[in-house]
Amino acid sequence: MKTKTIISAIALTALMTSGVSMADDDIQEVRRVSEGLNLISLEQAKAKALQAKPGVIDDVDLENRTFSKGWDYEFEIVDVDGNEWDVYVDAKSGEVRKIERDWF
Repeated sequence: MKTKTIISAIALTALMTSGVSMADDDIQEVRRVSEGLNLISLEQAKAKALQAKPGVIDDVDLENRTFSKGWDYEFEIVDVDGNEWDVYVDAKSGEVRKIERDWF
């Protein structure tokens, strides 16, 4: 069984601008893993997620999913109405795998 790998970083309100506002260590770790595994960049994944569900990114994770097809960026996005959404972007292809409303 694969070890579930999670690289998590809580994005702050500055994500409303074009930059990603996470701790520098978290950004460097996501970039290191994505480059080492030949994944799309955090910036590319962010653009795909916001194209699929416009809003403000509240959180982002890079995970190796045990029961799916590998690495995903998981974005938590708050839309203009205050609804929270989870957007999963395939970290290899950039394809948006799933969009689901977060009901909690």
